[in-house]
Amino acid sequence: MNAKMNIKKICGILFLVIGANYSFAQTECKFFNDDEAISGQSLSTATPASVGFDSKLLAKVDKQINSDINRGFPGAALLIIKDGKVVKQTVYGHRLKYSLTSGKKMPTPDFMHCTTMFDLASNTKMYATNYAIMHLVYEGKLNIDKKVKYYLPDYTGCDANDECRDKRTIRDLLTHRAGYMPDPQFFDPDSIDKYGSGLYSQNRELTESIILTRLPFAGKKADKPVYSDVDYMLLGMVVEAITGETLDEYVNQTIYTPLGLKYTTFNPLEHGFTKAKCAATEISGNTRGGTVSFPNIRTKPLICQVHDEKAYYSMGGISGHAGLFSDLGDMAVLVDIMLNNGQYGNSLFWDKSVEDEFVKPLKVDDTYGLGWRMVGKEHSFKPFGQLATVGAFGHTGWTGTLTLIDRKNNMAIVLLTNKKHTKYKDNKFAGDSFATGQYYQIVDLIYQALNDN
Repeated sequence: MNAKMNIKKICGILFLVIGANYSFAQTECKFFNDDEAISGQSLSTATPASVGFDSKLLAKVDKQINSDINRGFPGAALLIIKDGKVVKQTVYGHRLKYSLTSGKKMPTPDFMHCTTMFDLASNTKMYATNYAIMHLVYEGKLNIDKKVKYYLPDYTGCDANDECRDKRTIRDLLTHRAGYMPDPQFFDPDSIDKYGSGLYSQNRELTESIILTRLPFAGKKADKPVYSDVDYMLLGMVVEAITGETLDEYVNQTIYTPLGLKYTTFNPLEHGFTKAKCAATEISGNTRGGTVSFPNIRTKPLICQVHDEKAYYSMGGISGHAGLFSDLGDMAVLVDIMLNNGQYGNSLFWDKSVEDEFVKPLKVDDTYGLGWRMVGKEHSFKPFGQLATVGAFGHTGWTGTLTLIDRKNNMAIVLLTNKKHTKYKDNKFAGDSFATGQYYQIVDLIYQALNDN
């Protein structure tokens, strides 16, 4: 079955192999022409062997992902860039396996397409918020060592433990050292009550007010990072305060549109996309298989709506920590910027000095940079595997997304999955237990296929 072709993004052939105990669906895509660079863009395509991969070893990646899909994993999309060439651009499996109306398993699932859009979850922190911040730093509009209140004047006052907002800097937020709890559930009155009264919100304006003036800290301003979504919710608000635009408007006009991106957006259903364009996430809404309940909770399979509860219920789908959707081809462009010191084609967003500052590992925990997660020399970040170069960086997203950018190898890996589109049992999603859903095995297989490894 030949997929429809277009000039910018081309899907290959959908291969169906069916045997007694094995079946898979794999589509080879082509997002860039072999001579794309002549049109002012950075990326073009090449064979894996031409940039140093052993093709037979690289085929083990397909085998592993397809094996997982054969055993129940929903779907995935994988892209590898090496030396400015896109050498792997493949989608696997299914974007939708459970009915959007009944929640029951479909007799004929919908296949993943080359331009299927994924909920990036916490990769939003990098490819929306961090990119906006890095650009503003380059323009001289933001100083990361200034107090947060310099940009958000209402961010003042102390909590009951005398931890004061006035003392927090932008750098504290970027390094997750401000002292916030990881996941305050503003949307759930029963859950948020443990942090204090008056913190419940399913309204964006109210949520922002709570964060600015009332949300207590979980601990002291820390030396070591304690990962928190609140840090990036605040950073998104900082971007909006500086630019006078909403976060989604600013990154779209300043970054995504100049890059020619077509499938990167917040709230896809409000921007002309249909549910047929997206990979589904949780089967039973936000109920975790019926074990969770709060006001206005979604109960049907989630698709083309951000899964993250804080982003959806409390921030209207647009937040600095989650909410961005993208497809494999657009992600190739976004990660390639970091391989080119802030530049893609004729568009420059920041320079090498800015980029180097943001990917400099923290001394107290070298798996953290400014927002970016790092391959540390002293510590490890498991999703990045055992073979990535020290100093490589990227991020993960709870819904099943990973990006890894290795400047020393001039390589980037993008793995997008819908691993949460699986049954929830015993306090976990089935998709989390597969190699594809754990990421690091796939990353290690890719590195093992490099001839100089």
